[in-house]
Amino acid sequence: MNVNWRPSRANLLTGLGLLVLLAVVVLAAPRWSRLLTRTVPGEETAPEERREAREEEPAGAVERRINVKLFFQAADRPGLVMEERAVPFSGDLAAQLKAVVAELVQGSKAGLLPTLPPETKVLEVFVSARGVAYVDLSKEAAGSGGGSHDELLSVYSIVNSLTANFPAVKRVQILVDDRPVETLAGHVDLTRPLTADMTLLASVTVAPAGGPGGAASPAPAVSPAAPAAPRS
Repeated sequence: MNVNWRPSRANLLTGLGLLVLLAVVVLAAPRWSRLLTRTVPGEETAPEERREAREEEPAGAVERRINVKLFFQAADRPGLVMEERAVPFSGDLAAQLKAVVAELVQGSKAGLLPTLPPETKVLEVFVSARGVAYVDLSKEAAGSGGGSHDELLSVYSIVNSLTANFPAVKRVQILVDDRPVETLAGHVDLTRPLTADMTLLASVTVAPAGGPGGAASPAPAVSPAAPAAPRS
C-alpha cells in the first residue's frame, strides 16, 4: 500500500507545482511585457525633438541663387543696358525662365527704364525640344504704347534676357493671353520665334543688384545670334 501511494502522491505534488508555476506566469506576463517594452527615460521625446530639428533645418539653409543679365532700356540714350541681378535658382528650366521674365516686369534696381508695363503678368513659360521658349504674357504687355523703337526694346529685353543666360534657349516667341499675336504694338513681328539681337545694346553692364540671400553663381551666356528685322 505504501509503495503504491508514494508515487501517486509525488505525481500529485508535481502537478500542483506546475499549476502554481503556470498561474504565476500568467499573472506576471503583463507586467513583464510592460517592463520589456518600456521606453528608457528620456527616449520618448527624442523622436519628436529630432523631427522638429529636421523641420527647422530648411529655415537656416542658404538659398541658392544665380546671377543673370537682365536687359532694360537705357535712361539717357537709345538701346538696352544689361543689369546683373541675383535671382533664386530653380532646377526646372521653365520655372527659371518665368522667374527671369518676372524680374523684368518688376523693373530695374539701378535706375534704368522699364521695358514692360508693371501690370504685366507672366502667365506661363515653356520650352520646346528645339530650344524655343514660349513666353505667355497677360494683355497688359501689349498696352505699353510708344513707337516702333520702344516696342523693339520691349520685345528684345525678353528675348535677350533669356537667350543670353540659358544656352538651352535658342529662340523666344512671345504670346499674349495664351494666343500667338502679330505684334505687341503694331511694329515688331511676333508670328515667329526670335533670336537674340545684341546690336541693341547701348552701354556696358550695370553693377549687380542681388541683395541678401546667399552667394550667386553666374549663369552661362551664349553668343548673340543674327537680329530679327522689325516689322514695318
